[in-house]
Amino acid sequence: MEEHQLTERAVLCALDTGRQTLTEAEAITAAVSVTGWARTEAEVSLEELRELAKTAGADVVGTVLQARPSADAALYLGTGKIEELKEMVDADVCDLLIFDGELSPTQLRNIEKATGARVIDRTTLILDIFAQRARSREGRLQVELAQLQYRLPRLAGQGTSLSRLGAGIGTRGPGETKLETDRRHIERRIRAIRQELKNVEKRRNMLRARREKTGVETVALVGYTNAGKSTLMNALTEAGVLAEDKLFATLDPTSRALRLPSGRQVMLVDTVGLVRNLPHQLVEAFHSTLEEAAAADVILNICDASSPEYEDHLRVTEEVLKDLGAEGIPTLQVMNKCDLIYEQPHIAGKSIYISARNGSGLTLLLEALEQAFPEQRVRARFCFPFEELSQASIVRGDSAVQGETYTEDGLVLDVICSARMADRYKEFLIEDQKEDGPCS
Repeated sequence: MEEHQLTERAVLCALDTGRQTLTEAEAITAAVSVTGWARTEAEVSLEELRELAKTAGADVVGTVLQARPSADAALYLGTGKIEELKEMVDADVCDLLIFDGELSPTQLRNIEKATGARVIDRTTLILDIFAQRARSREGRLQVELAQLQYRLPRLAGQGTSLSRLGAGIGTRGPGETKLETDRRHIERRIRAIRQELKNVEKRRNMLRARREKTGVETVALVGYTNAGKSTLMNALTEAGVLAEDKLFATLDPTSRALRLPSGRQVMLVDTVGLVRNLPHQLVEAFHSTLEEAAAADVILNICDASSPEYEDHLRVTEEVLKDLGAEGIPTLQVMNKCDLIYEQPHIAGKSIYISARNGSGLTLLLEALEQAFPEQRVRARFCFPFEELSQASIVRGDSAVQGETYTEDGLVLDVICSARMADRYKEFLIEDQKEDGPCS
């Protein structure tokens, strides 16, 4: 007899404090049709929560949106709305309540008790999606660390969910059975995971240092989830990365070589997608992955041009990059999916409009990328007489050294350096490619 996995029926619950986001005028400017007046932050976030729930495998059967100045300290929503949710649960309309916010342990316990349903919040939902999608050893460790960090202060408030193991959305990942997983066990596991991730990060740093030593330049793809980063990487490099119309389709970073029109070869690095109100536990857990952007020579900020919230998406990405210390790195705004808003590929200011799906505008992107690198790097050989070794130290410190040999005439350095440095020390440049060649 075949076993069928039942889809959980979820009701989405949100609080509307009245904050405005996208106005009608801004929507018209973005060439997106929006009816009615300005949408609130809660409405935009609730729509994103719906996509997150679908991605996690839930069947969204309803939404409850309450307007009030702030969340209720005990129940998040007012007692009237909680009673409405209880009636839906009693009528067997749903078996899962997903709240568009971060619930405190007290709120979580009170809502479960009042409604009789299983309750999760936005953070738990995102963590669950990450638990489903992580494939690499590092990715799984990072997800488990984020989940444990989030659950630790909520042990007393998780109610019935502690007795389940993989029983639905919000329960996947490091699995906990009843109360035997106590605080000390979780803290011990957190320490062990952090040590493992330190070892992983050490290996990642060694690979990064090797790339820098060999003069490999990197381009990082960053941006909101489902903006088309994986599709773009496939279009540019034939990487074969999973690309689906889902949030967080891919989590594990991918690196591929990319040859620019001039013949210059760079490394294209994909990173995890971002989302509004990304749990800070995930930002911390995936820090080593996101650091690829902070260490890149150029950043491509990929954005879905067809989204009504594209400006918010760009802002979220810029804030995360700022937190990572990536300010000052040349960044190109790549407005993907321009075919969905009937725009032809073009460059407008700092933005490049392309369609990764049909390949239009990729030539424009590659040409702009070529120009975005801080400086042209060249392969050069210098020969510094012994009395000029202080100059050799400067070149060695600011270049990727490929080889060095002491001869009777001085120190021969074979490096990859900036064109400006090669010009600055042109009097020491040599054309003879023999490593023991004279300083002439």
